[in-house]
Amino acid sequence: MNNPSLDEIRNILQQAKRIAVVGLSNNPERTSYMVSQAMQNAGYEIIPVNPMIDEALGVKAVKSLKEIKGHIDIVNVFRRSEHLMDVAKEFLEVDADVFWAQQGVVNEEVYHLLKEKGYPVIMDLCIKVAHSITKS
Repeated sequence: MNNPSLDEIRNILQQAKRIAVVGLSNNPERTSYMVSQAMQNAGYEIIPVNPMIDEALGVKAVKSLKEIKGHIDIVNVFRRSEHLMDVAKEFLEVDADVFWAQQGVVNEEVYHLLKEKGYPVIMDLCIKVAHSITKS
């Protein structure tokens, strides 16, 4: 499994505007909240995807990726590795460009499935850290 180069990641982040965050918590002390808030503050539209909450970061949450209207640039996943295949299957059913699993989240089967279908896949990398080290 190989993530894109830093230049490719920079391009992904520069092109992206909408990030659907699967597993986003409404608890400000959770990593998913802090990372998503930082990305929201950096100018990205954050769409919370979590059936257990009503809203996060001032945005109404949706229960699944399929409820999101319009194009999704990045699906950023804050779920345990064993749940990635379910998220990947839903990812394939929506209009999304990039599958991004947060730091510590890896699934080789999902990686190969999505790469074979031509999608950029990033795993085991924090989007906030990547944004910090690649912004010009």
